[in-house]
Amino acid sequence: MRIAIIGSAGQLGSDLCLRLPKAFQLTREQIDITVPESIDAALKGLEIDLVINTAAYNLVDRAEDEPENAFAVNAFGARNLGLWCGRNQLTLLHVSTDHVFGSTGSEEPLHVQNAGPPDSAYGASKLTGEYFVEAECPQHYIVRTCGLYGAAATRAKGNFVNTMLRLGTERDELKVVNDQICTPTSTEDLSEGIARLIETQQFGTYHITNSGETSWYGFAAEIFRLAKIDVSLIPITSREFNAKARRPGYSVLNCMKFESVTGWKMPPWQAALKTYLDKHQNRLLNNK
Repeated sequence: MRIAIIGSAGQLGSDLCLRLPKAFQLTREQIDITVPESIDAALKGLEIDLVINTAAYNLVDRAEDEPENAFAVNAFGARNLGLWCGRNQLTLLHVSTDHVFGSTGSEEPLHVQNAGPPDSAYGASKLTGEYFVEAECPQHYIVRTCGLYGAAATRAKGNFVNTMLRLGTERDELKVVNDQICTPTSTEDLSEGIARLIETQQFGTYHITNSGETSWYGFAAEIFRLAKIDVSLIPITSREFNAKARRPGYSVLNCMKFESVTGWKMPPWQAALKTYLDKHQNRLLNNK
């Protein structure tokens, strides 16, 4: 199978390139999914079977002030890719998010068919992108995931693990939200999950996260425990944190469909975090 990975320099894209080393690797400089002509110029002639799209506008709070930018990439960019892949009879794998779920009030892992309505401009842009992919590209995978962290995170966008490591060595006390429940997910494990999924040729929408669930406070506590960083951690509510964009209160994703199709279950989030810190903690602390 000949594959092109869009967003190859990002957290997920970088790990996908390691997992699928023969894939064509396309960065933001090489392809702009908001411009149809850029898509055609970058992909035409590659003789590929599958496009994996990891490009996204993921500045969740800023999207509340500039929804047009979020929709340009997450919705209309996804539509452009869907149209191109559909016209050329190719498969598109599009990466989405738990933010397509709103505040459902559920305390059970969320099934793939129950998305919406989102609570934020970011979530709305991602859900619209899913609808476009479904409509324009018959051979598609939509992969929803949650709380990604990977080695290629930049300081500007960052990820929760890297931010906690940095703040934990700069401050004596940290306040972290304790009423948002989700499943933090390693991009290395997600890349393995995606690699297994595309071998099945079972198109559709899937949830792929590490297994288990925790709050951001619980995640932070485990980061500091494993990293052996002594910091006073104080739980607060989402209302106290007062972020501009509303987050789902419970967005643990039910991954049974993925597990049934691939015969594989993602590692627990605690094991994934330990693996990540064992590999990258020293570098992250030295470069903070």
